[in-house]
Amino acid sequence: MQLTSVRLEPPYLLYLGDTPDDDHAKTGHGIAYWRPEHCAGQMRLGDCPVDLGLPEMSVADAVDAGVKTVIIGVAPLGGQIPDHWLPQLIEFARVGIDIASGMHSKLKSMPDLVAAAYKGGSTLTDVRVPPANLPVGQGKPRSGKRILTIGTDCAVGKKYSALALHRELERRDFKATFRATGQTGIMIAGEGIPIDAVVADFISGAAEVLSPDNDDDHWDVIEGQGSLWNPSYSGVTLGLLHGSQADALVVCHDAARTNILDVFGDYPIPELDEVVDDALRLARRSRPRCFCAGVSVNTSTMTDFEREAYLGKLQDHLGLPCVDPVATGMSPIVNFLLKHA
Repeated sequence: MQLTSVRLEPPYLLYLGDTPDDDHAKTGHGIAYWRPEHCAGQMRLGDCPVDLGLPEMSVADAVDAGVKTVIIGVAPLGGQIPDHWLPQLIEFARVGIDIASGMHSKLKSMPDLVAAAYKGGSTLTDVRVPPANLPVGQGKPRSGKRILTIGTDCAVGKKYSALALHRELERRDFKATFRATGQTGIMIAGEGIPIDAVVADFISGAAEVLSPDNDDDHWDVIEGQGSLWNPSYSGVTLGLLHGSQADALVVCHDAARTNILDVFGDYPIPELDEVVDDALRLARRSRPRCFCAGVSVNTSTMTDFEREAYLGKLQDHLGLPCVDPVATGMSPIVNFLLKHA
């Protein structure tokens, strides 16, 4: 079965609209960080506080700079494209610049945008479209090795951690494949399955398709989605967890986050030792030998001194390697992974 494949022509302009914070601009941040050579600029509306550090561009600037694709770089609650973004997107389409989106609302369902793309000769790419005819998960053991990132909440670094793990394994000449499960990961990798767009009964089956039988010494590094502890998105996480049949988990956390985002009421994030225990208990339902290979923490709000103290204390408490995937790298987790696999 084919995965969802995308071929986006660079250079890119990352469209941020008026998204209110960095947590909801993770698509833009991810593409700017992992594919900087493809990014020519950004466009923001009004008082948008998010800044990817790219040149600010108008539609005319984008044309002059040779931009080929506008990527909607945000993931707001519910994944809908607001009506007031359409005039800018239509203008891009009219001048022949392709548009790609990972939102739940589809570019191709917007008549005015479709008409503008037809007249301008531009392509509309909806990334959040899963393959047809996905199977129900069977739980059949598969050859090869798998590691899954699992978060204490949404937008805590699951994708960054998986990509950094994959890069470190490849740096050491291990056979490894990054398996994308979200819109940003698919745009970075060029293929994957948008797990949160899969009908619930088929999520575990989609995870099985995503990481099929492989060589015994090959690692699939699977990008996590949602969170078991988020009342909005726990279902997608559990299906991915069971279908992945991961040999190992990496827990991902944001050191500045104490409560679950975007929910009504008080939902504190559990202590990390409880997170590890809960995740392993559920993962071992489909992979009894699953273990935790470490904790990957976003410590971007800390100084170097604070980061070192925080990670050291956490590592002593959990007895697991604790890293920041950007600031310190994933080498300690890979060492632990290879020792215990």
